[in-house]
Amino acid sequence: MVSMPPRFGIFLAPFDELADPRRIADVAARAEEHGWDGVFLWDHVAYDPPVRAVADPWVAMSAMACATDRVLLGPLVTPLARRRIQKLARETVSLDHLSGGRLVLGAGLGGDRGGELSRFGEELDPRARAALLDEGLARLEAYWSGELEPQPVQRPRIPVWLAARWPNRRPVRRAARWDGLFPIDLPGPDALAALAGDIREERGEDAGPFDIVVTGPPGTDPAPWIAAGATWCLTGFGSQPRAADVEAVVAAGPPG
Repeated sequence: MVSMPPRFGIFLAPFDELADPRRIADVAARAEEHGWDGVFLWDHVAYDPPVRAVADPWVAMSAMACATDRVLLGPLVTPLARRRIQKLARETVSLDHLSGGRLVLGAGLGGDRGGELSRFGEELDPRARAALLDEGLARLEAYWSGELEPQPVQRPRIPVWLAARWPNRRPVRRAARWDGLFPIDLPGPDALAALAGDIREERGEDAGPFDIVVTGPPGTDPAPWIAAGATWCLTGFGSQPRAADVEAVVAAGPPG
């Protein structure tokens, strides 16, 4: 695979203190000012207590796109099984145009935290959600390729990063067919190195660029993760981010 210099981002749950899209847009603008490469949002409609307020990430990302010029932005991750794919196609293309080609789509199976599947009558079976994810990705690619107009700014399409929960390898094989891997619940850099090896085997050494995205709390040393294969290191703040903590980390700039 083509090697890329590591990049650094902010990873935010748009919950509670950060449930106002205007505040999230301000964080994104400050992140851009202080040298960060991307700002990414959790995508949920509900979450477990004590979380109470939840902002829509797509509205928030639109505000972020208007407040910035350079940083990449995207959801990590959108569960395609609970979305109407034609609507998601419209949203992604519109946001890609609004941002000038800076959208990354993170996608995955999702889960039932806060009852966001069961409470609203969504599919609960993981295998059925996996099939819906694959079908949804195929339909998105078709819509982006010209079945719906306009097409995205980015060519050949909007990048897609797929989530995979350690140690399950099937989602890793799915991710290898797209543009990036967002592994969840990794026990350490050695596990990431194993996944990076799986990706190289699936894609081949001469394949094009591929992102491997990790997240850790403020103060995490990115060096072992970069050595293990990470191309993006995100600083996350959990499900109850405090605005003051986020602002302090953003102002300090990316690690290194």
